[in-house]
Amino acid sequence: MINILLLGSGGRENALAWKMAQSPLCGNLFIAPGNPGTEWYGANVSLSVNDFSAIGKFCIDNDIELLVVGPEDPLVNGITDYFLADDSLKKIPVIGPDKKGAMLEGSKSFAKEFMQKYSIPTAAYQSFSTHEIDAAKKFLSTFEAPYVIKADGLAAGKGVVIAQTKTEAENVLDEMLVQSKFGAAGSKVVIEQFLDGIEMSAFILTDGISYKILPEAKDYKRIGENDTGPNTGGMGAVSPVPFADVALMKKVEEKIIVPTMQGLQKEKILYKGFVFFGLMIVNNDPYVIEYNCRMGDPETEVVMPRIKSDLVELFIAVSKQELSEIIFEKENHAAATVMLVSGGYPDKYDKAKIITGTEEEDDILLFHAGTANDSEENLITAGGRVMAITSTGSNLKSCLEKCYRKAEKIRFDKMYYRKDIGKDVI
Repeated sequence: MINILLLGSGGRENALAWKMAQSPLCGNLFIAPGNPGTEWYGANVSLSVNDFSAIGKFCIDNDIELLVVGPEDPLVNGITDYFLADDSLKKIPVIGPDKKGAMLEGSKSFAKEFMQKYSIPTAAYQSFSTHEIDAAKKFLSTFEAPYVIKADGLAAGKGVVIAQTKTEAENVLDEMLVQSKFGAAGSKVVIEQFLDGIEMSAFILTDGISYKILPEAKDYKRIGENDTGPNTGGMGAVSPVPFADVALMKKVEEKIIVPTMQGLQKEKILYKGFVFFGLMIVNNDPYVIEYNCRMGDPETEVVMPRIKSDLVELFIAVSKQELSEIIFEKENHAAATVMLVSGGYPDKYDKAKIITGTEEEDDILLFHAGTANDSEENLITAGGRVMAITSTGSNLKSCLEKCYRKAEKIRFDKMYYRKDIGKDVI
């Protein structure tokens, strides 16, 4: 048994903690900072995910033998490199790429250049900095609307705008490059051609040499039903994806996963962790919209329940570069998740609303995202995305019915959720 520290505090980390705690190889599990949901599976620790020295000290003091990094921030900030550079920490394996590998998510322009270099299918694009606002607006004339405009850096899933007209696109460029809507993250933008297709997410776990393809998922980014309104961190997800048949997944592997792995090796990037491929399927061909250097959220909440293999065993194999020796198994069942969010999200919303109706039920998993306990131990809201209701079953329709039945029982002031998750693929 090994002692594990998991970094993060969202629904993704709650799902990872749930899965790791099932392993007979899991000794003491600590989650930093965690949330009231992760407390069911381990001990929460009051540490900031970006306080590397405090994390390092905690690891030494508590005999941590594996560090699993949930969110992107510490990876982009170089936590893997920090551990490798310290004699007392380098023996502790980190699940997550080095700083250069995390640039696949940390910089949209780096990712696009990487895709171009290794012939990975993606949309036509160009990058522009703050002083190139006029050139950026001129570039809009080179193809038809709609336009996809992305803040280059991390913007918590909200830095992508699909502008329906040239005027709207010009206003978005002003907001990002001139008015600094996303701060430093938007000091450089990527403008790309809009791909008209259907989105899905693919994932691998890699030790840098070999990889395992995890169950695919489809998430729902827009706040409103029928994919309307602004982008969010994700309003729900389903797995499997009905249209992701054997033929499509073969294309994803051959055209995207294999050249990505070859690129990582040629660039001498140390990559031991998850690679998330945000895909657009156009006429049955996959294109990469984005990379993430960690698991997606809320996709993790449907992918973890579909993994039959021991997650801790997989992580240990990753750390030793022995992943090729593990037989990876998936569950046959389906999984769906519906995200409960605070009224007003992704814009302004109130916190500290009391949550009721979260009693345990068979076939229902509640993964906490933005929750906390108040001084009287009431469960309260503490974020925009509050809780993921996940269910498993023989098919997506039954999973979603169970999720929505549970959603009707949970209450907090101004609670909102989308009622059409999965409808487009069932």
